[in-house]
Formats: sequence, structure tokens, C-alpha cells
Amino acid sequence: MIDTPGHIDFTGRVTRSLRAIDGAVVVSDSVEGIMTQTETVTRQALEERVRPVLYINKIDRLVKELRLTPEKMQAWLANIVSDFNALIDAYAEPEYKEKWKVSIQTSTVAFGSAKDKWGFNFDIAQKKGIKFADIYKAYTEDGVKELAEKAPLHEAVLGMVVKHHPPPHVAQAYRIPKIWKGDLNSDIGKALLACDDNGPIVMMVTNVVVDPQAGVVATGRLYSGTVHDGDNVYLLGAKREGRIQSVNMYMGPFREIIGSMTAGNIPALLGLEYARSGETISTLKDVATFEAIKYVSEPVVTIAIESKHPKDLPKLVDELRKISIEDPNLVVKIDEESGQMLISGMGVLHLEIATTLVQQAGLEIVTSRPLINYRETIRAGAGPIMSKSPNRHNKIFMKVEPLAPNIIEMIRTGQIDENMDKKQLAKTLRDLGWDADEARSVVSIDSKGNMFLDETKGVQYLQESMDSILSGFSDVMTNGPLAYEFCRGIKAILHHYVPHEDPAHRTYAQLMPASRRGILGAMLSANPTLLEPMLGIEIKCPSEQIGAIAGVISSKRGKMLNVQQKEIVTIINGELPASETFDLSEVMRGATAGKAVWNTHFKSWSPVPSSILPTLVLDIRKRKGLSPEPPQASEFIDTE
Repeated sequence: MIDTPGHIDFTGRVTRSLRAIDGAVVVSDSVEGIMTQTETVTRQALEERVRPVLYINKIDRLVKELRLTPEKMQAWLANIVSDFNALIDAYAEPEYKEKWKVSIQTSTVAFGSAKDKWGFNFDIAQKKGIKFADIYKAYTEDGVKELAEKAPLHEAVLGMVVKHHPPPHVAQAYRIPKIWKGDLNSDIGKALLACDDNGPIVMMVTNVVVDPQAGVVATGRLYSGTVHDGDNVYLLGAKREGRIQSVNMYMGPFREIIGSMTAGNIPALLGLEYARSGETISTLKDVATFEAIKYVSEPVVTIAIESKHPKDLPKLVDELRKISIEDPNLVVKIDEESGQMLISGMGVLHLEIATTLVQQAGLEIVTSRPLINYRETIRAGAGPIMSKSPNRHNKIFMKVEPLAPNIIEMIRTGQIDENMDKKQLAKTLRDLGWDADEARSVVSIDSKGNMFLDETKGVQYLQESMDSILSGFSDVMTNGPLAYEFCRGIKAILHHYVPHEDPAHRTYAQLMPASRRGILGAMLSANPTLLEPMLGIEIKCPSEQIGAIAGVISSKRGKMLNVQQKEIVTIINGELPASETFDLSEVMRGATAGKAVWNTHFKSWSPVPSSILPTLVLDIRKRKGLSPEPPQASEFIDTE
């Protein structure tokens, strides 16, 4: 059993855990019902073909807070069940829609109160004769203890799991085609589908912990084969070999040494120091790797961190490296020159927990206030623009165009990447409306959503120059022209290249700056702008608070998208820029007298309004110690 927090900042943990398991218990609150985050995690589970069952918690709130009679409780809970089934209808694949729907009669739904340790499903209610009237009575006449003895919660949840969640050999038969892209008719494919203990070892790492005594502990799902102490394996992503020192398994927080483990289990392996989440481990070198784990959100908030005492600096660097190994959704950037350390996370809570972990390691640290990550992009095409190398002997002609949003999203979720088979990539792009020549000319794709294309015809020495030209591209994509932020949605095209004949005159030191200048000149001519992260917000409140909330959202440059009335609560969905949310809790509590409950989640990147763009660029450049004015296109463009 893997427990994951439900908060949006930790969706990454949910995403990784789903790869290791075959069934999920989705926990919902009896009063709040199905919330945005319930929808997000259920959708993720269905996309990975993990079968969900539903547990509705905090039933006591229906009696204590809403004061519902037993009949009304049943109707209220039936609504939650049908809302959950609507999610399965919306997100499950056709063959699982009906099969995986939950219902009270089949015991795929359980009710209870974790705080008071009681719970039941239909089977237990029938066997022990429990009715909703008994629950009402227990809370109105102080009989909760007896209820917990009569119907302990673990029996209800475990009974549901045992009855409905599939065993590994059944689940792998339908899950492997979805998450593994290799040949299902090969020997390895057959071993994976059958969950074969005697097949080759094929395992996917879903969680990595750095143990102070034992080093890296890589935990994950073993899909085929049997792992033993001392086995030699390949880490396919890291392109390294490793030796399993010891095979363990977790029992709650404790790690037990067991020596060997068969397919379908979740072993914890010691000794593989280069293992990371998402890694495929196998005894064979040429196994197709598992599909990359797709994260729902992106890191959008950054803080700077430094140690209070200079002597702690090496220890702080070690601690940050350890945290970034354990949580791939945290991006840690250590600037070797200035000594500044930046951590980017999914939200403010995500970063608070990371800094708390550092403090628990006994380090005193100082952190800056949270900063928002922006992206740079262009709104038009520009070029071809010529730039010359510093020695004036090589000419590079560059064009830029904006990429379509659907292509950026496919790059971000790993459906398109530069390691794909070239023919497959070209076909995918043609299906998306690119012409055949353009689809064939992709040279590089970076994970932030940018592409580099080569449309030159019959140019000499291009092959050996390409790496230097590409490093100019990746430099600009990491430090954009306006504010040194990451770029997103840029299609950079090498239009023409005139090299010098002598290799001594076309080295990295000549071509990288020329390529960089060409892309910068083209981007600055293409109406460049910044994108800011927009957060979706879901607010639950009494209906008389709608006006106050609308005022708060519009004062934060946000907008309301949908207002829904549900029995006694009103649900408002809206969106607002992440940069406006730092004091949201104080403002919202002040406006609604604390009567509103809300949560936010990353929604999309959206262009910054032109009215505030110049001041924003100025602020970011000042903060990064750059000259206040962004450069002009003419500074990078060479004329004959």
C-alpha cells in the first residue's frame, strides 16, 4: 500500500505511485464531495489503467454539521457516488467504463470515519446488520466506540480491495500495453504480460529515498523476473550498470531485508546509486523503456535559499542534492559562480515542506520570499536574420516561428521527444498539419516545449558544425532575450549556413555565439513577450459571499468562469495569475469573514498583459543583476 498526500502541490507523488500499483482507493470527504483534486487523481489513475474504488470519509460531519436524517444521508451519499461515476464515464477507456463504475450494492464504495475508526461497505452492513439509522444514533447518543468495535474501518477498506482490485498477473495483461511501448509478441513482452517470475528482470523505479546509512534506496514495481541480492542490472535511462547489494521491502516506515522477490511485487533495492524515479532497470540491455511518467503540473514558484553560517554551505549543497533526488518535481539550481541556490516547486506549500526538511537536517537557512517563474515566447514569425561569428568568417541565417499549443503540450507530456524514431516523429507532425519537408527537418526538441529545425539544402560541413549551433539554441532557450527566463513554444529554424573552409575558423567558440545571436535577433524581431503561470481556483462558500469573492478575484487580475449551486454550498471556478496569490489567504479571509474554502492548481501559461509587461521585465532584470533595458534586435543582426 502506498499512501500519497491529496494536495495539488504533491500530484507528482500520486503520478509516480500509480505506476507501481494496480488498484487505488480514492478518498473523498462526505461534505465536500468530489473536488477538483479528486477529479485530477482519478483521471490520472484511469489513464494508467489503475482500477479505482471509493471510500467516503468523515460521515460524522453529515450528522454533526449538516444535521441530516438517516434518509437524507443516504440520498446525499448516493449523489457523491454518481458524481464519482461521472468521472469514470468521462475519463475511463471504453472497455472499462461500465466494468469499473462503483456502486454501493457491489461493495465498491465504503463509508466511515477514519478519526473514529469505524467503517462499513454493503457486504459488512448485510453481515452485521448496520443501517444509517445506527450511525445517526451512535453520534446523537454517544455510541461511537461500540460502532468502531462492531464495524472496524480496516475490514471495510481491505475487504473492498481484496474483492475488487486485480492481482498483478491479471492487471499486467491489460496495463502493460498502455505503459510499455516495446513489442508485446517478443519474449520480454510475453514475460511482462504474464508477470512471469522466470522472465528477465524488468522493473520501473517509482520512488527514491537517500538513506544516511544505506545510500540510495530505489523502490519500484517489478514487472517480470525475480530480483536477488548480488544481481547485476542495467539502468537504461542513466546508461550505466549497477549491482543490487540487497533486496528489501518496506513494512510501513521500516525496511526489511528479504534477499529476493518475485514479479508483481514492489521491492526496495540498495546499491543502485544512479537510480532515479522513472528509471527502467533490467538484466537485458536492449529492453524498450517504460513510458515516461507524465506530470500534471509544472514547477512555477521559486525561492532563493542560503545558509546562515558559511561553514554549513557544503552540507546545504548535499542536502539540496538529496532532496532533488527524492522529489523529481523540485528543481534545484545551484549557481557555482554566485553561490546562489534556487529551488522551484509546484506551489508555496511544496517549497515550505522542502525547506522544513533542510531545517530538520540541522541546518539554519535564510530564504527569500517566493518568486514566480515566467516563460518567454514570441507572438509572430521573423527572419531569416543573418549573424556572423566573432571572427566574421561564418554566416548563420535563422528564422523563428511560434509553435502551436497542442505541440507544446505533447512535448511537455513526453508524447514527442528527440529520442523518438525519426520516421515516427515525422509522421506524428504530419498528422498535426506540418508539411512533409518541415516534419523531416527536426533536429532537436527540448523538454520546455521548443524545437530546432534544419531547413538548409546542400550546405558543406553542416554535420560537424551542428553541435556548436545547437548549443547556441539551448543557451537562448534557457536564458531568453527579455528577462533571462526559460523559453516556451519557440520553433527556431536554421535557414542557411555559410561556413569558412578552414576548420580552425569554425570552432565552437565561433559558431555557438553566431547561432545564439541569430536566434536572439530573430526572437526580438518577432514581438517577444512573457508568459505567466495562471492558477485555476475552486472556491466553496455560502451563496451570500459570491459578490465579495468576485471582488477579490477581479482585484487580482483574475476572472470567474463558472458558478454552481450545490445544496447548501456555492462552488465558484475561476482563474488568476500565480503572481497575485501570495496574500490571497489574508485578502479572501478578510472579504468573506473566513467563510470561504478554496484550493488552487496550475492551469496554463498565459501572456502577461502589455500594460504591465515593461515594468515586469524591468523588475526581473534588476533582480537578476542585468542592465535594466532589454536588448534591441538590431544589436544582434549583422548586415552584409
